[in-house]
Amino acid sequence: MNACLSLVVFTANVLAVTSPGSAKTGSIPVDLTSYFNNKGFGTYPGEANFNGLNESYPAPDFDVSQYTSSETGIVYSLAGYTGPDKPDNIVCSGETINVPPGSYFSASFLVAADLIDSSVSANATLTYTDNSTSVFELRSLNWFSFLTINRGEVIFPSRYTEDGVNHNGSHIFERVTSLAAGKQLSSITLPDTTNVTEGRLHVFSVSLWQGSASLEVQTVRPTQKWLEDGVQAVEVTLNNAGSQCVSGDLAVSITGDCIETKNPGKLRRLCPGDQKTVTVGVAGSSNGSTTADVIIDDGKTQQRFAVDGLEFGFLTWSSDLDVLAKHESPEWFDDAKYGIFIHWGPYAVTGWGNSTPYESYAEWFWWYSTHHPQADRSDFYDYRLRTYGPEWVYDDTFPEFNASKFDPKMWVDLIADAGAKYFVITTKHHDGFAIFDAGNTTNRSSLHYGPGRDLLGELFEAAETYQPTLKRGTYFSLPEWFNPDWAPYGFDQFNTSSTTSWTGGLATNPYTGVKEPYTGHIPVNDFITDIMVPQMETLAYQYGTDIMWCDCGASNGTAGFAATWWNEAKSQGRQVAINSRCGIAAAADFDTPEYQTFSSAQHRKWESNQGMDPYSYGYNRATPDELYMNASTIIHTLVDMVSKNGNLLLDIGPRADGTIVEAEVNNLREAGVWIQAHEEAIFNTTYWFVQSQIVDGANVRFTQTDDAIYILFLEKPVAYDGKVSVAAPVPILAGDCVSLLAVDGGEALAWEISGQGDDSELLITIPEGLLEKEDFCWVFKISYV
Repeated sequence: MNACLSLVVFTANVLAVTSPGSAKTGSIPVDLTSYFNNKGFGTYPGEANFNGLNESYPAPDFDVSQYTSSETGIVYSLAGYTGPDKPDNIVCSGETINVPPGSYFSASFLVAADLIDSSVSANATLTYTDNSTSVFELRSLNWFSFLTINRGEVIFPSRYTEDGVNHNGSHIFERVTSLAAGKQLSSITLPDTTNVTEGRLHVFSVSLWQGSASLEVQTVRPTQKWLEDGVQAVEVTLNNAGSQCVSGDLAVSITGDCIETKNPGKLRRLCPGDQKTVTVGVAGSSNGSTTADVIIDDGKTQQRFAVDGLEFGFLTWSSDLDVLAKHESPEWFDDAKYGIFIHWGPYAVTGWGNSTPYESYAEWFWWYSTHHPQADRSDFYDYRLRTYGPEWVYDDTFPEFNASKFDPKMWVDLIADAGAKYFVITTKHHDGFAIFDAGNTTNRSSLHYGPGRDLLGELFEAAETYQPTLKRGTYFSLPEWFNPDWAPYGFDQFNTSSTTSWTGGLATNPYTGVKEPYTGHIPVNDFITDIMVPQMETLAYQYGTDIMWCDCGASNGTAGFAATWWNEAKSQGRQVAINSRCGIAAAADFDTPEYQTFSSAQHRKWESNQGMDPYSYGYNRATPDELYMNASTIIHTLVDMVSKNGNLLLDIGPRADGTIVEAEVNNLREAGVWIQAHEEAIFNTTYWFVQSQIVDGANVRFTQTDDAIYILFLEKPVAYDGKVSVAAPVPILAGDCVSLLAVDGGEALAWEISGQGDDSELLITIPEGLLEKEDFCWVFKISYV
């Protein structure tokens, strides 16, 4: 029996709400004009100097005074293009921005970092009228990325360089922070980020959400996701800007012309300063913009909030970028949290990337040993010469990439044992070698060389047979380093001697100067239409991938492919995803930072990919067993990312014969035992809007579901006077049950609250010896009454 059930004795609070009204009336843009010190928008090359290199965004072609966020519904006022000399944004240099008097629930920023190849973050300080302060991470991904791996809130189709136009997209990002409940914000102090080399943060707009009631609707967002056939998922974002918790069994529905609720949303708990997004299933189509009512029913009373400007119904996907931008990651992906990445190809034969501290990606062996010694800090050039001699070429690996011990059932069972919910495998890396049946696009594949087998087909078939709940994804490199047919689209990524080049054309042997072969190449008229898109279609339609996980998206045919694939998947009742590296920002369902995490929760869905190897995805024989991620690191990394709205895509690199390093296998399975025992705190959860972690003191993260919030200690908590402290305003009420998840059957623990509001502290009484019964991560569950 669940011991918590005996403690559920509580009466739901009576709702306190605002009067009905438009969901957008709460946005209060702050006038930043007097603080502007930089010009970010131009109308021709070199007119503006956003980043110190005489580069800039193009002038906006939309209403800058009333820009509404597609994600949060917050309304911003941007300066936009202000003429040839007048600035339009703030380079953060410690400015203190006084805000108009009022009761504010949250603060939102449109921000950009002016580096090309990395993100920038620094803490801003929020000061309240009682002189107390809090900090939050003002962060931006790079405003421009050559291979289009980012998607901002505001997307521009190009950027101006000093002397021309670059037609890769540029971006401005949105950041939102909660404000301390019960306090009045008086000012915001921006960080000091004035070093051009380290990257500067630019603020284009600040908007405050004004509210005062215990239940308010911030935004209603009809998505293109569905709960069942014909039932559209509509996200209703609710705020508590009052002083009392809302608790009980509240049903959320939507009504309007030609609209009816099929699946009411559910709200169990919303305390001051908190925000939750509730999904409502709606049937019908509005045939244009309409007004609808959000109805919140606690079983005794109903409250209505009128929201205008809504469009209900499902789209037919087209290659129009504005249409593609409405696609997003499906709920199964958002809930899955943990996937296994597999890098496997001929590079497993060389299997070398040096070792710490000079390790590089082993799967890049061909490129590093052939091109640009300035970028070759790990010395692939000399290793290749002394190991294989001057006459050796990369395609000599093909016979040894034999998959002789490849056991696809063992692989999918390992993924399931690890606790992962999906996997992504490299169907074709940058070397152009496919491990699937690519038809008449190429013979450079595992069907024609090496194993002589369809390795992808075998793995997908094993997953469907033995682990059918696993979702299946396909990594796919859009360009190929040395394919002659890629040459018309080739490029150097940066204008430096150490640039990553994707120039196409045959590789040159670095020792003999002779051109290396491109074995299995079939000449075509056009790389994109005759190789890239047909291969993507094969993975989508013949293999039925759930995730098209592209890489290095430069020139591409993604728009047409995405529209056709999404329409086909919808007709089959399948919800599929495309990552942020397919070359078109509008078609990016989720962001994909590499070997990175964030310091705070991100509203936009993201997935970090990294190897169990410290710095390689492909198999690296130089890596000692003890350097692979151990179970503790896997669990801590997963928990950290999940608490910030991220997924972890954790990579393994099998050997050429298909065996997997024993240390990887053992560590994955050890972590999997813990993950599966605590899965309710990981999977199907969301982040906590108020805070994702405790910054000072204990190393703690938070996740939540409709019915509970979870407090995850990444280090064994210390009990003082028999009590563990959680210094956060957790949404706990009288009658709630606190337990240590997966320990002693979840026996109820005594608890108390010390302090009030944002300064409150939860104290949990711990029986002697209880904490010793857990390993890796200690998870306290608060079950709502």
